[in-house]
Amino acid sequence: MSAHAKKRKVDDECRVFNKTDCQVAVFKDYNLNRHYTTKHGDKYRNLSDEEHTREADALMVKLQTQQGLFTKLHTPRDAAVRTSFVISHKIARNVKAFSDGEFIKEYLLDSVALICPEKKAAFENVSLSRRTVTRRVEAIAGNLELQLKNRAADFDCFSLALDESCDVRDTAQLLIFLRGITADFQITEELASMQSIKGTTAGNDLFTEVNACLDMLGLKWDTLAVNFIRARALNHRQFVALLEENESEHGDISYHSNVRWLSLGKVLKSVWDLRDQIQNFCGKKGHDIPELSEEDWVADLGFAVDVTALMNELNVKLQCKGLFVHEMYSAVTAFMRKLQLLSSQVKDNILTHLPTLKEATRSADHLHKYSSKLKALHGEFSRRFQDFKTLESEMHMVSSPFNCSVDNPPSDVQMELIDLQSDILLAEHFRSVSLLDFYSSLKEENFPHLRRHAPRILVLFGSTYVCEQTFSVMKFNKSKHRSSITDEHLSAVLRIATSDIQPDFNALVQAQNRLDYSH
Repeated sequence: MSAHAKKRKVDDECRVFNKTDCQVAVFKDYNLNRHYTTKHGDKYRNLSDEEHTREADALMVKLQTQQGLFTKLHTPRDAAVRTSFVISHKIARNVKAFSDGEFIKEYLLDSVALICPEKKAAFENVSLSRRTVTRRVEAIAGNLELQLKNRAADFDCFSLALDESCDVRDTAQLLIFLRGITADFQITEELASMQSIKGTTAGNDLFTEVNACLDMLGLKWDTLAVNFIRARALNHRQFVALLEENESEHGDISYHSNVRWLSLGKVLKSVWDLRDQIQNFCGKKGHDIPELSEEDWVADLGFAVDVTALMNELNVKLQCKGLFVHEMYSAVTAFMRKLQLLSSQVKDNILTHLPTLKEATRSADHLHKYSSKLKALHGEFSRRFQDFKTLESEMHMVSSPFNCSVDNPPSDVQMELIDLQSDILLAEHFRSVSLLDFYSSLKEENFPHLRRHAPRILVLFGSTYVCEQTFSVMKFNKSKHRSSITDEHLSAVLRIATSDIQPDFNALVQAQNRLDYSH
């Protein structure tokens, strides 16, 4: 090449440079012009502008057709993969065995062969083998965990509900439920983690697991809403213990099957209604039950039927998911007032609200004993729920800001409460929207302290019932007939079965495609 030959400038070649001074050639005018001149110049040189436009449009359509071919090739495959994820999600959410996927596919193929046989090939591509469902469940659980982690980054504060129980293989499983609230009062309540504890379950062990869970979600202890409900507050096992304490006199009644406590009232009522038939049947079999003929014992049974039914009614009210702590506390305080009323009425032989006891033959001694028991039960509830008293005023302020006294709440919100209670439009708005929507609508500049206090009450768990309900799912999923499921897969199933978050199936399909291409 001559020393005086004209050199091409980099700018003319449309090259782009990044910050590390690495050249990246996007396209080069020189190369494009040379290719066009040598390969296509004769064909297109004499075309008019209109002919150039038509030819360019035709080439573009041809290119799009070729690109569309690749898209169409992937569409059926993506649909099959997505279907596999959707069905696997339903299998886990309904706590079915992973191997059920094979039965579902067989059912699908038989149905398709009858309804639309021309589509059978598409359904045959849906993979639902046990191993595939297992991988899908793992991926879905990971996706839900990632979404929860992303949501947790926006939490202003959060609370935790913890409980531990042993599975069918006597492995201690710690459930950690998370309830978080954002600045715009959006609440997320999800299973944060299921930790399998192989060694001891002392306080330090549990703290280590909880701390690891918070680290995984990127949450800090200083945003934890202080949960004033200590271990003796209402959880299921302590509720059962409370029932057992007050049923101790009936410990000689034996049952040959495990009875759920929620059904105990109905079971006792059935025994009461069928006591004569039970006595006759057992007598014919040579197994008399003398207690069924004793007036004292029958009266005690009638009292147990009525009281257990009332406690189970409270139990059901407290099990609704998403209840605010002040709603739970209201249900408990209402029950305690009922106990006071019943204790007073029983003493005077007024049994309007104890219909089963009313049918029994009872003496004055019976009535005095039952009145004392109801009074003692009220005292026990008061003791177990005394921690709520420390926040009773603030709970009332958050749940009923227009009806609470401005003297009792914290001093930093008193002036704001007066402004709030004096605003007729806000009072009307409060009656027409949900509690979360109301506080979200309050302007930060007008009610900064109210907006800061409300989340720390609304985010609190009122009980550990959510843990107990999940343990029921765990014991159904990992039973003596299905004890080989690993702790990791059990955790994945529980996350899916309890989650309100919808899996991102598009992201899951794309991730699966990338995995397949890498192989």
